[in-house]
Amino acid sequence: MSPVRSLILWWRCSLRAKVKLQVLGRRMTNAEIGGAGEKLAEKWLKRQGRKVLYRNFAGPKGGEVDIVCRHRDTLTFVEVKTRTSEKFGRPANAVNLEKQKLIQRGAREWMRMLNQPLISFRFDIVEVIFAEGERPVIGVVENAFQLPQDHMQGRMKTV
Repeated sequence: MSPVRSLILWWRCSLRAKVKLQVLGRRMTNAEIGGAGEKLAEKWLKRQGRKVLYRNFAGPKGGEVDIVCRHRDTLTFVEVKTRTSEKFGRPANAVNLEKQKLIQRGAREWMRMLNQPLISFRFDIVEVIFAEGERPVIGVVENAFQLPQDHMQGRMKTV
């Protein structure tokens, strides 16, 4: 991606601006739409009073988390799903069991790096809808899924 295109995409990531899916004469790619969605989700989470700790965490032994943040005294591992419409269902529906396991693995790696503290945590999904000519619609599904019951028993505390 060219530096100019990248700058335009960054500048357009506004919670108030109407969505334009054309940049420098061509439609945004799925990766660009997803990246813009993550940037907007980060801004939105901050406005909701959450402290963003890390973006695009990739665990050394596998797993990934789009955004790690703190919501009051709870650590949240956030998956961001961005769509241009709800024609094929809600964005959260795309977080299938395989994706959940990938995020859970990332969360376990994050906690391992912190020496397994006994803290409350949860998994959230932020949904971003980029409909052409409309303002972005952003919502959160808190506690969208959990670790299996027996996993990390006694070392991590779910909300």
